[in-house]
Amino acid sequence: MIKINISTKKRMRTSLFIVFLIIVILIGRLGYIQLIDGKKLSELAFEQQTLDRTINPKRGIIYDATGHVLAQSSTVETITVNPGNIDKNIKEKVAKKLSEIFELDYEKTLKKVSKRSSIETIAKKIDKDKADELRKWMEEGNITTGINIDEDTKRYYPNNNLASQIIGFCGSDNQGLDGIEAKYDKVLSGTKGAIKRHTDAKGGEIGEEGETYVAAKNGNDIVLAIDMNIQSIVEKYLKEACIDNKCTDGGNIVVMNPQNGDILAMATYPDYNLNEPYSAYTDELKGIWDTTDQAEKTKSLQAVWRNRAITDTYEPGSTFKTITASASLEEGLVTDIDKQGQFCCTGGIEVAGVRIKCWRYYRPHGAESLRQALMNSCNPIFIGLGQKMGVHTYYSYLQKFGLLERTGIDLPGEAGSIFLVENKMGPVELATVSFGQRFEITPIQLVTAVSSIANGGNLVQPRVVKSIIDSESGEKTDIETKVKSKTISKETSEKVLSMMESVVSEGTGKNAKVAGYRIGGKTGTSEDGVNTNKYVTSFLGVAPIENPQVVLLVTLYNPTGEGGHQGGGVAAPVGGQVFSEILPYLEVSQGNQDEVEHVEQVKVPNVEGLSIKEAEKVTKEVGLEISIQNDSEELDRENIIIKEQSPREGVSVNKESKIFVEFWTNWTNGDVLKLNQWGRS
Repeated sequence: MIKINISTKKRMRTSLFIVFLIIVILIGRLGYIQLIDGKKLSELAFEQQTLDRTINPKRGIIYDATGHVLAQSSTVETITVNPGNIDKNIKEKVAKKLSEIFELDYEKTLKKVSKRSSIETIAKKIDKDKADELRKWMEEGNITTGINIDEDTKRYYPNNNLASQIIGFCGSDNQGLDGIEAKYDKVLSGTKGAIKRHTDAKGGEIGEEGETYVAAKNGNDIVLAIDMNIQSIVEKYLKEACIDNKCTDGGNIVVMNPQNGDILAMATYPDYNLNEPYSAYTDELKGIWDTTDQAEKTKSLQAVWRNRAITDTYEPGSTFKTITASASLEEGLVTDIDKQGQFCCTGGIEVAGVRIKCWRYYRPHGAESLRQALMNSCNPIFIGLGQKMGVHTYYSYLQKFGLLERTGIDLPGEAGSIFLVENKMGPVELATVSFGQRFEITPIQLVTAVSSIANGGNLVQPRVVKSIIDSESGEKTDIETKVKSKTISKETSEKVLSMMESVVSEGTGKNAKVAGYRIGGKTGTSEDGVNTNKYVTSFLGVAPIENPQVVLLVTLYNPTGEGGHQGGGVAAPVGGQVFSEILPYLEVSQGNQDEVEHVEQVKVPNVEGLSIKEAEKVTKEVGLEISIQNDSEELDRENIIIKEQSPREGVSVNKESKIFVEFWTNWTNGDVLKLNQWGRS
């Protein structure tokens, strides 16, 4: 008999207790895994045993206000492989065929096909004919597993450069990167689907369940306030103005409906091709693009992508006198806008010991009414009105007109204004602000503020998107007009509009006059920075005065042509050109019948896809003329095909008007067929 001492017994009991405790813990852990954590672990196990291939949804369509497509997604294919499901004896054969069809490097393709991974991407955004070629080869070779051909989408912009800075573009993953595409990315993008397949650790297929298909949900459609016909007109005249006046820094035009805030057109020049956003966008750049440093390319592209009407600030110059005039009338500083001799211009005015000159200091305007002061764009009169109001009151109107905050327009990258804070603004600073100098705002801020003058005093938030259409139900949700505040009374509004009409009929804005229409406006010229010798010239227009439907702002940066840099001589004519086409298009009635000269109107024919020679014949038959930038006798008019026209087909224009066209060289019949397939409008 073995005798066990007391200490040994204690050690045995301790060991038994520890073993018992371990068993209890293990049982407890097993119970926790099964009862509490079981569902989560099962899901993780399922994920390890399944291979997901993403199905990209179709991105929503972007329409203009008239129903024309501005952006849409076409169906393409994505090619992937499951290396574990490809027999090792045919890997080289598969890699060779894939590299041939999709023009890929064979060695790199073979490496992907031979990897120990569950899935490898071979090619994205593949056209149907290439995918069909692969399908046929797989069918002939009885290859049923290992190679996947999945539906994908590719973004396409049928109108190329039209409204490029507004629409924006998408990246290779179909994510919106700029403009509306970025701002409404969640609305447009939809929800991804998937194809699920049970696999082993190497990615090989297991079981007989086959594939599980989870459908993608397409993105919702968007309807813009932008009217592509108005946009085409605006872009035509903006481009022409920038080229003719040698505007080294380009320009922009904004057209807004003051009644509801709809942005009817918004253009920046230069623009770019939405289908090729990373390519050179001018003929000059195309010649040096291949040798240009990547950093310089990026800088240049980011500049042209920028929508300067909302992202860039500038000194508005004399166009801002409309704001000072409105505030003065509302405050009762002036009651009779036609009281002769109420004001007197002596060539300048002294403020806090500083003499500030009138632009016509050498020949002072003399006795003036407020109407005449605005017509003459007389600085001293508006400086005096600003001084009478004082800083605090003047700032209250800046606030009312929304000039101290962003407009809230539904586009990315909107900048804010740059003013001195109220307690830092002295009499001299107030004087310069009163006539539009030494502060900066964005073009969209000025258009929005003046729209409140045009509509009777309501500050309306500008909008680019009018409605959203659900991709499944087709239900349309309209975006309501948002009135942010009250700026001035209807009485004040009518007085300011009356004065603005006089600016166009008799004053500095007379180059914007259009026979038959009551148009109001204000010209402006300001220096782009301090002592830069670079200027910003602008024209602010409202039409028709009796019932404003359009507020327009033309802004040209650093015009260096023979026409100079004054707003009245450079920007006002552009405003008149735009009004001459968009007012008839909008069916605005002609208020001044006595001024109307009967001009026959004709519908613009479609010349896209035609040769220059054919287009010239078609337009001549209806009394129109083709205009080609840098036209020459060397152009092959029989074989050069027109790719874009402005105005678009169906727009009513005056007989003998010009149709501006752009063209591609060396087009094939297939190219023309593709253009027709996407639809021309």
